[in-house]
This record gives sequence, structure tokens and C-alpha cells, in this order.
Amino acid sequence: MREVVDDIRVGVIHGPGGQIKPVWFDLQRKQHRIQQVTNSWHEKRGAVSLIYFHVSDGGALYELVYSPTEAHWRLEMIEALL
Repeated sequence: MREVVDDIRVGVIHGPGGQIKPVWFDLQRKQHRIQQVTNSWHEKRGAVSLIYFHVSDGGALYELVYSPTEAHWRLEMIEALL
């Protein structure tokens, strides 16, 4: 498992009720197409709301975190698939 804290670019689909679904993200000048969102949840840290997504590109699992307050994405974790 590798932990990463990056300011990353993420492509999303906006759905009803303000829902968002990540579909790709850039990491180290490479675009990763998300094949599956395996889990998502909301968390509050003080006044800041965070939305967590566990996603897979078919080669690894990633934890993407979005802060709607700051309109900011970061990558918190990468875990290689066996």
C-alpha cells in the first residue's frame, strides 16, 4: 500500500441530488479510467465536508477524496491488485 497526498484532476459525472461520480483521474501525467466505484461515503472534519471514493482502474485500488467546500480533489491511497 502506498499513501499519496496530491492535488489531482478528476473528471466527474453530476447526477440528481448533487451526486457526483468520478470517471477518470490524472496521476503523474497519466489518465486512469475508473472501471468501478467500490465504495463511497461522506465525512465531516469540523466545518469541512469530505466525500470519499474507493475506485479501481482494473490495475489498482485508489482512495479519492473530494472537498466540496474547497472544490479540491486529493488521492490518499494506492493499493496494487495481486
